Amino acid sequence: MPLTRRTLLASAAAFAAAPALPALANAEWPTRLVRMISPYGAGGANDISLRIFNEFFERELKQQFIVENKPGAGTRIANEVVAKAAPDGSTFLYVAAPYATAEALFGKLGYDRKDLAPVAMAVTAPIFLMINAKSEYKTLPELIAYGKAQKDGLTFASPGPGSQPHLAAELLFKTAGVKGLNIPFRGDSASYTELLAGRVDATFTAISSALPHIQAGNFRVLGVASATRSTIYPDAPTLVEQGFPQIVAAGWYGFMAPAATPAPIVAKLQDTVLRALQDPTVKQKLLDQGLEASGRPGAAFAAFIDEETAKWSKVIEEAGLKGQP
Repeated sequence: MPLTRRTLLASAAAFAAAPALPALANAEWPTRLVRMISPYGAGGANDISLRIFNEFFERELKQQFIVENKPGAGTRIANEVVAKAAPDGSTFLYVAAPYATAEALFGKLGYDRKDLAPVAMAVTAPIFLMINAKSEYKTLPELIAYGKAQKDGLTFASPGPGSQPHLAAELLFKTAGVKGLNIPFRGDSASYTELLAGRVDATFTAISSALPHIQAGNFRVLGVASATRSTIYPDAPTLVEQGFPQIVAAGWYGFMAPAATPAPIVAKLQDTVLRALQDPTVKQKLLDQGLEASGRPGAAFAAFIDEETAKWSKVIEEAGLKGQP
């Protein structure tokens, strides 16, 4: 068909009316406010570290990023909110470690994991084994020997059922061959109260919140549940060093998106997260919160989540923890 002025004008009008190509449409993301959903309340390490990232995002991407706290149900409320959110780049999840264990603990969830896509892993929160400084035992072997000598074994406080401190304790009981009872409390503060009063033998916890008690001479650190010593508190030997290579556990946080979020948006956020973790100011602020940079792109983060799921699901099954409130 020969080209005419009318044909050209019609073609131009049709092109103008057509939706932009995805790559072009997403090149300028974000074009409006972005919600970052936290699965915990304000003031904790998850919330504070997310605000540190948001400051960097706003500076780099020239758009407003806000934190929306959706605590409760072992992080499942926040997970579900984002799993069901519009995949338009306006809503993301700052996911936490319980994401990997939710199904093993609770069974059927209100969302499907395939509805969430890993964007980037951000940080890990090493957990340390603490005892009352007045305890008669001063090392991990002495703690285990003490537990074996007790009719009911050891008692561990944890900040909640199914938390990483709880699961690390269950793994210690099993690998050390000692009886143990986990006593869940609402957060670290209540656990510390029981440990200070001598009503529990030990707890696993983040070093940042426990540091005032350590400095005051109330708590003794027996070790860290990391593969290598933590830069946050390098004086603590690893449990691996002390003969327990299986006991590697940590809290962790990262970014996830609704699964159908366009790939260019996911890639841009992934790149921005990884760049943030190279920023000296961001890294120091995270360290001040007891968090270590652990940047992994989406594919590596997905593989990490799968590994965590398999590892802790086995611990949950063997400890009979399914159905915890």
